[in-house]
Amino acid sequence: MPRTVSPLLPSTDELLHQFGERLRLARLRRRLSAKHVAARAGMAPMTLRSVERGGSGVTMGAYLAVMQVLGVEKDLDLLATADPMGRALQDARLSTKTSLSEVPARRAQEATSQPLRKPRDARAPIDKRRPNTIEGSRDRVQNSRFTSARALSALLNAPHDRRGRAKRR
Repeated sequence: MPRTVSPLLPSTDELLHQFGERLRLARLRRRLSAKHVAARAGMAPMTLRSVERGGSGVTMGAYLAVMQVLGVEKDLDLLATADPMGRALQDARLSTKTSLSEVPARRAQEATSQPLRKPRDARAPIDKRRPNTIEGSRDRVQNSRFTSARALSALLNAPHDRRGRAKRR
């Protein structure tokens, strides 16, 4: 069953072919046989031949194995280090967002444009639906099953029996 290979643009296919040719020339400069490089890279001589021809069906690992045998694997660090298109896209995204220096100025402007709340007059009628008294707070605590800080501190300070339970007074 034949393998399916992702189609490449002609210009990209030519780049891959040139890369394979450079690997072949690097092998020849080192006076290494194809059989020897293939054995050291852990591949069949046919795979090495496909690498040196720039075959698009060869895995990236095979290319890297040959580069490692030839001692040029550090050249991989140079790939895509300068990414002008990615940087341009990133800069375009950043320029549309608010810069950090504008945020405090914008908040200050919003703060001055909003009217300040008037302090509540002491003689103003108290809303009966939301009691502000202590009794009303206690009712809310009891109805919501909320434990107040005062109840927790009383529980901690209460005498305990042998089982660690608080004794009731």
